[in-house]
Amino acid sequence: MIDTPHGPARAHILEAEGEARAALMLGHGAGGGFKAGDLQAVTTVARELGYLVALVEQPYLVAGRRSAAPTHQLDAAWLAVVEHLRERELAGLPLVAGGRSSGARVACRTAATTGAIAVLCLAFPVHPPGKPAKSRLDELDGVEVPVLVIQGESDPFGMPPDAPGREVVVVPGTHSFTRAVTGVAEAAREFLAQR
Repeated sequence: MIDTPHGPARAHILEAEGEARAALMLGHGAGGGFKAGDLQAVTTVARELGYLVALVEQPYLVAGRRSAAPTHQLDAAWLAVVEHLRERELAGLPLVAGGRSSGARVACRTAATTGAIAVLCLAFPVHPPGKPAKSRLDELDGVEVPVLVIQGESDPFGMPPDAPGREVVVVPGTHSFTRAVTGVAEAAREFLAQR
């Protein structure tokens, strides 16, 4: 357990295959943990490429709550975990931040503060379903390091555009990628191999 301003968080550390050359920190979506197929696929690929992977559970999930915490609490907890791990398991390793849905938003909002060298977003929720006017695109646009967004072609949370420094890879499926784990893994592999 890792103390944060909003309760204990948990980080599952998975060693790289061979000597670690970088670290990948992944956050989960608002409603679930790390059993999602896309997170599992990216974790496998990253470890094969020499990344130590830290799967970070937010305090609300550790406490057994289903409803996600407010964004400022998610960000503060994430930053506390990054600081803790940088003094231990991640010491000296370049950091790629990322996550699925809500976890991707956290990684984007905190990328500059964490010193991330890149951000990997799985199913970035551009807007709430059916509410395109409530755009969260500014969170993606605010990232100043390379960004990969892997998005389902029929994602009800919207489709972000490509932009300078940002690549969007579209795979079959919706917000959950139930049929597209291979495409997710291939896109993640190409992106992570370049870091």
